[in-house]
Amino acid sequence: MQLAAAGSFLTILQDDIVLIQTHTHSILQIVLLNLDHRDTVVSNAWLETLLSAIDALPKETIRQEILNPLVSKAQLSQSVPARLASCRILGKVAGKFDSSIVKKDLLPLVRSLCQDVEYEVRSCMCRQLENIARGIGLDHTKAVVLPELVELARDEGSTVRLAAFDTIINLLEMFDSEDRTRVIFPLVKTFCEKCFKADEAVLTSLSFQYGKLCHGLSASFTDEQHLWFLEYYKKLCCLGLQHENGHCESQPYPLELDNKYALVRRNCAYNFPAMMLFADPNHFLSELYRTFSSLCHDPDIPVRRTAAEGFHEVVKLLGPNVHYVHKELVTLLQDDSLEVLDALLSHLQETLELSTSRGEGAGPESKQVNVPDLVPALAAAEQKAAASLRWRVHEKLLQRYSCLPRVISGEQIYFRFLPRMFNIITTNTVLPVQREAARTLCVFLRYNRKQEQRQEIISNIMQELAQGRSYWNRLRYLDLCEIAMDLFSKSYFCKYFFVQALELVSDPVANVRYKLCHMLPRLRATIRLPADKHLLQQLEFCVRKLLCREKDKDVVATVRKTVLELDKMDITEPYHKRHERDLLDQKKEKEEALLLEMELLERQQSEVKLVSEKHSEKKRRDSKTGLSGSKGMSSSTSGATLSTSAGKEMRKAKLARSRSLSSHPTTPKMANSDKTLKVKESGSCTGPVKSSMLPVNDDALRPHHFNVASSSSSLSPTPSTSSMPVLIRSNTTSSVDHRSNGGKDTQSRKLTIQRKSNSFGMQSGRE
Repeated sequence: MQLAAAGSFLTILQDDIVLIQTHTHSILQIVLLNLDHRDTVVSNAWLETLLSAIDALPKETIRQEILNPLVSKAQLSQSVPARLASCRILGKVAGKFDSSIVKKDLLPLVRSLCQDVEYEVRSCMCRQLENIARGIGLDHTKAVVLPELVELARDEGSTVRLAAFDTIINLLEMFDSEDRTRVIFPLVKTFCEKCFKADEAVLTSLSFQYGKLCHGLSASFTDEQHLWFLEYYKKLCCLGLQHENGHCESQPYPLELDNKYALVRRNCAYNFPAMMLFADPNHFLSELYRTFSSLCHDPDIPVRRTAAEGFHEVVKLLGPNVHYVHKELVTLLQDDSLEVLDALLSHLQETLELSTSRGEGAGPESKQVNVPDLVPALAAAEQKAAASLRWRVHEKLLQRYSCLPRVISGEQIYFRFLPRMFNIITTNTVLPVQREAARTLCVFLRYNRKQEQRQEIISNIMQELAQGRSYWNRLRYLDLCEIAMDLFSKSYFCKYFFVQALELVSDPVANVRYKLCHMLPRLRATIRLPADKHLLQQLEFCVRKLLCREKDKDVVATVRKTVLELDKMDITEPYHKRHERDLLDQKKEKEEALLLEMELLERQQSEVKLVSEKHSEKKRRDSKTGLSGSKGMSSSTSGATLSTSAGKEMRKAKLARSRSLSSHPTTPKMANSDKTLKVKESGSCTGPVKSSMLPVNDDALRPHHFNVASSSSSLSPTPSTSSMPVLIRSNTTSSVDHRSNGGKDTQSRKLTIQRKSNSFGMQSGRE
């Protein structure tokens, strides 16, 4: 009853239900009276009511009704709860009055309570010194508050020292550089050393405030002092751990002490971004990388979870040096605890984009190189979340995966993540997870830059969902259509999804038809007249079919309601909403057109690059083969001449007779070509021999070979397609044959000359 009354009185005051005068003379007196209630819970509730009422009460009322009785309640003769209440009231009213009044009326009471015999009172008053200092201003703070803080920081009670330490940190901006250097730094350093050696209870608060402390004093630090505070932070990060073979392991401490040390390391992980600023991000690798890696591999789960929560801040501060923490990012993604993964997911999109966009190279193909093992780690994280019972983590992870088109290449998404999305949609049993997978699938489809892959994705959607055997899959197709209407333009949706959705009007399961009926107004909104008049006719036919043939009462009721909505759509919708929707649709169409242009440009660039590479490779091989062919021909000719010097005149005579009997008079160049063709037709020359004849006189052979090859495919040693020009095929054949020659070029040319001489002799004999 007392707690309810305290809350009611506070509501009356804050909502101005009664006049201030009425509140002062009636309600405020009840509040002050109940501050001395014997029940601590009740007295604290009335104290909170009074502290909240001070903000709304006028200054004169506070002076007369609150401050005057406060002088007597702050005396040592009063109870400890009364003195504790006086401390909190003093801290609250200090901000209501001018500094002169505070100095004159309140400071004597403050000094008295700071020297109270009970450590609880001293600690409570010490925590209110921040409000007192802000109430009296900078000058009086240095003269009055700072000496009290220094004395309380050396108090015998650990809670008093801790309160003084926290207050000093909160008031750092009110102290000048001289005070920070002469007073604050030695005091804080002594406090830190004492805590580390003997006062583990205070280490928790010290580690939590450490980042704020270093930032507040950094401007006054010398290089030596700066280094001392940084090394002290490193010690706190490894408190209670032992490093063996690069791994962090907990030392055997009592459970209570081990929990305190784990909490200290957790606070250090919380302060790590602040300490990066303190140490300068440019010195991260040399000063703080090992510490950060230790926090990410800490044996305590809350420490790793806190490090994961602040990982995006670390990535921001590193900027172009973000590759330093790529290994730690993969480690946290592969962590055994889902709590760590859940913490990392809160800012995963920002983390991944920063991690991949500031590395070397900006192209989509170079993004995977920037973060090694990122794709397997992301896939493993999804598998781990799917195998657990925490489906909300799985849903959250799938939602964050919608940023992958900006992080990794389309090929990696297509082969690693798209099949998984289809699997989740068709096999998972949690509806929110299925819908999130469908949304991510639509995002992957929208930003895919290969027409063949897009067609295959849409084909799989139709086969597995729209025409799926399970009605559950067909319902998911309708869910996917709702998502597609938000992501794609109207024209894209009508082209690929509209008709298949209407075909579900004949679905044998009433649930599917029922959901389709609810979607009919949205489907109608995607139709643009007069271009999509045929789609409107199909929609109207679908509605008539449902009205005439539907037997399920729920579907019939929904259809009738939907018909009324369809009739009112063009009439009731305001013009500005329709205009905004049209502008948004135009924006989507422009983005889709831009993606198609980018796809075409990338394809052209890849084709040009491929052709140029082939051309340069062909030039290089032709130059090498031409040089080796000329050398081989000269050496083989000289060898053949030496070996057949005895019958040289006889072969000349036979060659003359064979030419005279030929019905095709040719020039010497054509004669060479004719030799080659005859040798090929007779079959006395092998593949290497044919290839050795082509580069001898390429300019002479090319026109004749072009004409012959166009009429007889037997002259081409390699199969050719109809789409390739004959001239290109001859060049291709030549290059292929050159590659098959290898190191036997000289020997094959010797055999060629010998076989030619034999074939000419046989031919002249037959003639």
